[in-house]
Amino acid sequence: MAELSDTITFLGTAGARFVVIHQFLASGGAWLNLGDTQILLDPGPGSLVQVSRKKLDPAKLDAILLSHKHLDHSGDINIMIEAMTDGGTKKRGMVFAPADALDKDPVILSYLRPYSQSIQVLTEGGSYTIKDVSFKTPVRHRHQVETYGFVFQTPRHTFSWITDTRYFDDLAHHYEGDLLIINVVRLNPGAPLDHLSLPEAKSIIEKLRPRTAILTHFGMTMWRAKPWELAKKLSEETGISVIAARDGLKFDLAQLDK
Repeated sequence: MAELSDTITFLGTAGARFVVIHQFLASGGAWLNLGDTQILLDPGPGSLVQVSRKKLDPAKLDAILLSHKHLDHSGDINIMIEAMTDGGTKKRGMVFAPADALDKDPVILSYLRPYSQSIQVLTEGGSYTIKDVSFKTPVRHRHQVETYGFVFQTPRHTFSWITDTRYFDDLAHHYEGDLLIINVVRLNPGAPLDHLSLPEAKSIIEKLRPRTAILTHFGMTMWRAKPWELAKKLSEETGISVIAARDGLKFDLAQLDK
């Protein structure tokens, strides 16, 4: 029997509207293959296309997670629910989303909601289980809509994903693990936008000191500045392995065990 592994495939690394609408980078979210548990995180526009190109099977998904309802994260959530449930013919899989993605100005269509086995509402301090994987949403982020990041626990690894948010003082305190993934939309702080900048991401990395940090969800200023070069510089400055995700990157968490 093959040994179970934990991998993350970045179906897209686009953040902010202009990178998404022009598809300078893909916006498909991420596919988490955690042992025998398959999770799709934030299926933005083009997620179905990216999944197909990677020859991933949506009918094998155990869950779809939505950090918040903005279109760059939720654009393909309805078609991915349909794909997960084989067009609604098989009641399977779970959907997790904040309340405002379901209630006021919802992004998940009503007729699709009975297709999955359950829809669970994400809350601050919540804990959830999908087969042998658990995750928590430790703190509500500072964003224009209800938004959460995630701390995942598998039988093999703990890792965190800090999704869209304005920086706040105790943000880093809520996250843990050998791997930290951060949505870094902006190159510089100061703009009136609820997104993290590169210096703020550096501060978080230095506070948490994970074995590896992955930057993703790039806006135009980050993309123009060549995030792979920025990540290399951060590695040199912090002494921590920092990687800039690219579309299609498959990261094996077994690398953290070496």
